[in-house]
Amino acid sequence: MSIKLTSPAAVAAALAAMLATAPATAADYAQAAGSTLAFASRYDGEVFTGRFSTFDTRLSFDPARPEAGKLDVTIALASAATGNEDRDSTLKTADFFDVGKFAQARYSASGFRKLADGRYATDGTLELRGVRKPVTLTFAWSGGAQPVLEGKAVVKRLDFGVGGGDWADTATIPDEVNISTRVVLKPR
Repeated sequence: MSIKLTSPAAVAAALAAMLATAPATAADYAQAAGSTLAFASRYDGEVFTGRFSTFDTRLSFDPARPEAGKLDVTIALASAATGNEDRDSTLKTADFFDVGKFAQARYSASGFRKLADGRYATDGTLELRGVRKPVTLTFAWSGGAQPVLEGKAVVKRLDFGVGGGDWADTATIPDEVNISTRVVLKPR
C-alpha cells in the first residue's frame, strides 16, 4: 500500500502523526549531592539506624513508560556508619559485611511498574557478600529540574550471610532490615 502526499499540509500532518506516536525515551540520571541511603534495625530490642555515606546511583526512567526503566546502585560497604564505634567496626568484619573480601554491594533492576497509589515498584537483584537475591524496591518519584526518588525496601540479612554464626539469633537482631533512600538526581 502506498500513500501519496499531494500537499505541504498533508506532509506536515503525516510528520506530526509520526512524531505523536513515536515512543518516549527514558531520561538518564546520575546521583547528585544531598542523596542518602539508610538502614534501620534493632539490637537487643533497641532500634538503631545507620547510613552508607558512599554509594552511586544510575537511573534511566520515564514515568510514562516505567516498564523501560533501569536502576543500578553500587554501595561501598565500608562506608556504613551508625554513630556507635563498636557497632561500626563490627559491621566491617567477616561476621557482617566482610569488607576485606566484599568491598561493595550492588542493586540492579530493569522494568518498573506503577502502583495504584501513584508510587512505583521494581523487583531488582541485590548482590551482597557474593550472594544474589531478589529485593523489591518501592518508590515515589518527584520530577522537575532536579528529580528525587524516595524509596524503601526490606532486606533479609540472613539470606546474604550478614550477621550469621553467633549473630544469627533473630531475637537479638531481626532478620529483616529496613532500607530507605532519597536520591537526588541530575541528568547525565
